[in-house]
Amino acid sequence: MKITFFHRHPSLGFSIQHVFKTVVAGIRSEFPEEILEEIVTPSIGSMPWDAWRNIRFVHQRKNKLGINHISGHIHEVVLGLFGSKTIITMHDLVFLDNVKNPIKRFYKWLFWLYLPVKLANRITCISEQTKQNILKYIKTDKLVVIHNPLSPNFEYVPKEFNKEKPIILHIGTGWNKNLKRTIQALEGISCHLRVVGKISNEIVEMLAKFNIEYSQTSNLTDEEIRQEYINCDIVNFPSEYEGFGMPVIEGQKTGRVVLTSSIEPLIEIAGDAVNFVNPKDIKSLHNGYLKIINDSEYRESLISKGLENTKRFELSYITKQYMKVYEELEKK
Repeated sequence: MKITFFHRHPSLGFSIQHVFKTVVAGIRSEFPEEILEEIVTPSIGSMPWDAWRNIRFVHQRKNKLGINHISGHIHEVVLGLFGSKTIITMHDLVFLDNVKNPIKRFYKWLFWLYLPVKLANRITCISEQTKQNILKYIKTDKLVVIHNPLSPNFEYVPKEFNKEKPIILHIGTGWNKNLKRTIQALEGISCHLRVVGKISNEIVEMLAKFNIEYSQTSNLTDEEIRQEYINCDIVNFPSEYEGFGMPVIEGQKTGRVVLTSSIEPLIEIAGDAVNFVNPKDIKSLHNGYLKIINDSEYRESLISKGLENTKRFELSYITKQYMKVYEELEKK
């Protein structure tokens, strides 16, 4: 069997390639007889001419005899794979949820959701929430949930919790990562806030205003990110919107206590192994930090449950789910 992966341009973000780098490695290790090819699309825009450029590019390189797998967020290139066996992984519907202009919304609904679902043979969803969101727009029996895999590079590393000044790791500084409320909620709590991602002058001013000790870094390698988890005491992920939530299970696997939002799909991903908070309530966040810092029994319970929860995301398990989809499609 030959499987060709089509990825979006890396300048649009490395999260999807990061996930599928792990998936591809898993397939190669457990199914070495399979032939895998990875192709990155050239255009980074989302305008019609950008889409057309990527569609033509994909059409010229499509896998006519095997399986084509669009790894995410370039759903429209399925138009270049017409007549071929095709799978699309849909991570979320943020491209619709955040668009208010009716013309743009219709364009994205048509080319990024409706036509891709109609033309693809199978749609894999990284969470049950993504699946249910798709079903709100279009009824189909092509959907199957396959979670993102946890990289085998992550492993349990014990660390004595620093109750006097815990290091709170905050990954991501996009609009949905809730950094501003995190800063407000940490007022009066002795801690060191470690931010992974670029921060604006406004954030720097807020950190000073609320007297938060902090450090910041960005553009880390996979190993450097893994080390950030090892060094921290608390993984902070109170997002307002997520398609999945890798930091939750990466933190759990490392053996760190995790604070995250009581929203889907984070509830689905985290199980009962995190401190859930209301991401829009500063008091809820504040009390969540205090509970983790002051209650050692509670903290250790979450760490133990977190390690158990991560078994659902082990690479070998996720790899077998993808291979099952490929094999079923190959027989058609």
